[in-house]
Amino acid sequence: MGHRAPVAYERTDGQYTLHYSHWGAANLKLKRRISAESPFGGDDTDSKWATQLLAELADGLEADAVDGYLAGEDRPSTVVEPKPRATGLTLDEIVADHLDYLRHEAFFVVSTTFEVTAYRTLWFGLQYDSETVDHGETVGNGALATVRWYDGEPVGDGHLQGQFAALKDVIGDMLDKGVFTPSTARQYLKRKLAERVGDRQELLIPTGESPFEKASLNHS
Repeated sequence: MGHRAPVAYERTDGQYTLHYSHWGAANLKLKRRISAESPFGGDDTDSKWATQLLAELADGLEADAVDGYLAGEDRPSTVVEPKPRATGLTLDEIVADHLDYLRHEAFFVVSTTFEVTAYRTLWFGLQYDSETVDHGETVGNGALATVRWYDGEPVGDGHLQGQFAALKDVIGDMLDKGVFTPSTARQYLKRKLAERVGDRQELLIPTGESPFEKASLNHS
C-alpha cells in the first residue's frame, strides 16, 4: 500500500515542482531525510547529481527534460522520485488541486534553503462514518496540519489522527440522526478541528473561493 506523500520543492521564482514519494509519509521520515546533501532523501553519500538536478528544476527545468537528464545514468534509489509529477505550480494550486487527502498520508514542502515542513493530511470525507453519505471528494477535500517536533521526532501525531477519526465518527452519527446537514457537518468539522489543533500548529484548509484558509497562523 505504501505511505504516499507529495513533496513540493520551492523554485527560485517562488513556484514549486511537485514530486512523489511512495514511502515518505511513514513516521514523517522525509522531514529528517531531505537535506542539501541529499535533496531526494536517498542514502547516497555522493549525491551531486541530485543537487544539480534540483538546482536546474529550481531554475525552471521542465519535467519532460528530466528523462534526458537521467538517461543512461546509474542513479542510486531515493525516497523521493527525482522526476517531478508537475512543475511551475503555486503552493495554493498544489493544496487545492493536487493533494488527495484520502490516499496521501502526508505532504512536505521544501524551501530553497532546505527547510522542510511536514503536514499531515486529514480527509473530510464521511462516507465511512455515516450511513447517509455515499460519496466524498478526495482531492481538495480536507485539511493539512503541521506536527510538533521534539528531538527530531514527531510529537502528538498519532493522537491528532485519533482525535480526528473520533470527531468524524461523532459527526457521522449526527448526520444519520438528522442533527446535521452536509453543510453544517462540514462547518462543525472544520471548527472542532481548528480547536483541537490549537495555536501550536498550523492548519490549512482549501476553500472553494481562495485556494485555502489558515485556520491557525502559528507555525510549529
